[in-house]
Amino acid sequence: MAATFATVPRAGSEETVAARVGETRRLSLAIEGMTCASCTARVEKALERVPGVDRATVNLADESASVETGPDTVTVEDLLHAVEKAGYRASVRRPEADIDKAEQARRAAVSRRETGLLILAVVLTVPLVAPMVASWFGFAWTLSARWQLLLATVVQFVVGARFYRSAAAALRARTGNMDLLVALGTSAAYGLSLAILLLPGLGRGHLYFEASATVMTLVLLGKWLEARAKRSTTEAVRALMNLRPQTARVVRDGEESEIPVSEVAAGDIVVVRPGERLPVDGEVVEGTTQVDQSLITGESMPAWKQTGDAVTGGATNGEGLIRVRATAVGDASMLSRMIAMVQAAQATKAPVQKLVDRVAAVFVPVVLAVALLSFAAWLLAGVSFATATVTAVAVLVVACPCALGLATPTAIMVGTGAAARAGILIKDAEALELAHRVDVVVFDKTGTLTTGRPTVTDIVAAACDEDELVRLAASAQSGSEHPLAKAVVDYGGTRGIDPLPVTGFQALVGRGISCAVGGREIRMGSRRLMDEQGIPMGSLEDQAERFESRGLTPMWVAEGGVSPRVLGLIVAGDEPKPEAAGVVARLRKRGIDPVMLSGDNRRAASAIAARVGIDHVIAEVLPERKADEVRRLREQGHTVAMVGDGINDALALATADVGIAMGSGTDVAMDTAAVTLMRGDIALVADALDVSRATYGKVRQNLFWAFFYNVVGIPLAAVGMLNPIVAGAAMAMSSVSVVSSSLLLKRWRPEGRWQPQGAGG
Repeated sequence: MAATFATVPRAGSEETVAARVGETRRLSLAIEGMTCASCTARVEKALERVPGVDRATVNLADESASVETGPDTVTVEDLLHAVEKAGYRASVRRPEADIDKAEQARRAAVSRRETGLLILAVVLTVPLVAPMVASWFGFAWTLSARWQLLLATVVQFVVGARFYRSAAAALRARTGNMDLLVALGTSAAYGLSLAILLLPGLGRGHLYFEASATVMTLVLLGKWLEARAKRSTTEAVRALMNLRPQTARVVRDGEESEIPVSEVAAGDIVVVRPGERLPVDGEVVEGTTQVDQSLITGESMPAWKQTGDAVTGGATNGEGLIRVRATAVGDASMLSRMIAMVQAAQATKAPVQKLVDRVAAVFVPVVLAVALLSFAAWLLAGVSFATATVTAVAVLVVACPCALGLATPTAIMVGTGAAARAGILIKDAEALELAHRVDVVVFDKTGTLTTGRPTVTDIVAAACDEDELVRLAASAQSGSEHPLAKAVVDYGGTRGIDPLPVTGFQALVGRGISCAVGGREIRMGSRRLMDEQGIPMGSLEDQAERFESRGLTPMWVAEGGVSPRVLGLIVAGDEPKPEAAGVVARLRKRGIDPVMLSGDNRRAASAIAARVGIDHVIAEVLPERKADEVRRLREQGHTVAMVGDGINDALALATADVGIAMGSGTDVAMDTAAVTLMRGDIALVADALDVSRATYGKVRQNLFWAFFYNVVGIPLAAVGMLNPIVAGAAMAMSSVSVVSSSLLLKRWRPEGRWQPQGAGG
């Protein structure tokens, strides 16, 4: 499957962070310092203002940016400078698997530091809150003002330094973010308390040190929990990355040696011992074994592999020792492309996110305005300066821009990860969002609804004997890759018939073939080909119709020339896949209309459709017209998914709202489709639509709660019904609840089917 999406190779030159897609480069950056939805919008705008940038997409959940540019028009330094000018830090993003020990140690140190700061904040805040809690139980106890000042000062300016740094960067960029709201709110509460303490003229009112410290601590707790939860959203990708062995045992110059996988070259012979993971994609050249591919394809049963069979890197070898000739290594391997596809999907932005972006663009200024209006209104109402200030503080700290920013990307990340564990690769968030609206699924027949392995069932000779008919047909089809051609060639082999030399071979797309076999002009194909060539079908037409009514495909064999004539029929049958009828029933149950689209004759296509429960059949369609049929369904108001596996399905896959390619098919089909099924089980079609519906349902649920927190919380705080501590807790928990809600998608499993364990939870 040739990659048409961004990959991020190993660190080094600029090309290591950019993937070329036609004339477009896609660069991946890591962004530090983002805290909310308004941050992502600001970084996107900063990147898109760089000359030569076509589009930028920023993901708050994994703190990354995907930038599409023209060829060689933008340097990485241009992009990094633009991000830094906007008030954030940026660096080249490397794949998790390429992060060295020093970087891992740095990340671990940051995590320990954040945990230590949170523990310090809790220890210092507890004495400030304890008197208030004690009063609930009838105990009168207070902490001296000096001790309150000391404890709150450490929490405010030592533990909370990160909020001030981020707020200062936002102000320098003439914008706002969540950290600015937190810094302003807690500083107001702290400053008011300090003024009351140091300026006797303000009176001996209540001090609000516990409010500023508690809000700061709760926000830190929320960020800490959020970070832990966000790490869980990428478990599927990390599980795939963990499948890649670090070393390979290679035979060179007759010697077996162990080398890093990155040094294996295509053509190398790799030795794989029992129980080891295959380090590369390749072809078995020696040995027989069973290979467990469950964590790659979602298939539960190990597959037998012998000489000549293809194997995939990352799969687990069974009990046999095998030698494999490497055919795809590094970023060209199937596993690397899978990882890149999942990462690309997780980095894209769903269309529904546009609404969030519009809200985020004005969120912080609106919250600041509401806080000021609330402060002024309460002063005009005659309350004290302290009370008005506390109300404004509550407005500032209850605002939840983080929840808005995390609602969509976390659900997308978990949903695409759950799909990948089941063997469903979704290329982008837009496909995931569209798939939940699909009401028509169009199936290609051969290789999709059927096994794609037709066999010859009948021979009807007319103007020659059977052996001659089979010899001419098998010889003519020896140059074709079509499944029916292979069936004829294989049948000729079973009869021990030697092929004749073939010249002038020409494939007549959707109709058949034309060639010279042993000097004779042979035409072989469909009824349409006979009509086009003006070859009379005679008495065989009735027999052909009887075969077609049984779901079989008669192939006409004719001789051209001055007096063209039909030589006979070779009839082949392709059985429906065992799961096809069940999948059709599942789709109907969900209100989705299944349609069969086939180039086969109408009688044969209708017979197969009847066996699997499909009523709507579009038959005798030339490959180039398949896309027109899909377009016609869309023009009728349907949201259409097209399922196919061949080169002739590529245009139809691209035309559909959602193209779904069978992983057992051609690279062209899989490159074109928005969804790729990693095995030929069409039950995954229904599963793909199910996971789309589950994910989009979670997006809507998350967005509802994110907006609910703000729509309800901000007015309640403005009218004085929330104190800063409760407001801070609500704000902190909003993000945690949204991410935790998304993580519930990890429970999704394909309906009634086995699910591999260990692939990300």
